[in-house]
Amino acid sequence: MLRWLIVVFLALIIFSGLQKWLQKLGFGRLPGDFRFRLFGREFFIPITSTLLLSMVAAGIARWL
Repeated sequence: MLRWLIVVFLALIIFSGLQKWLQKLGFGRLPGDFRFRLFGREFFIPITSTLLLSMVAAGIARWL
């Protein structure tokens, strides 16, 4: 359990660092990526981008 928590934490740090670069490639603006404002705060739920990045990562892992 602790190992998965560390992996998720590191993945979040990496993806938050790469967020500006990924947005230039179009991630975060795909259909299925939800961005909404509630109580003066903006929330972002990147469902489609997450699925696409997961498929790419799985393909790379299978290839290696």
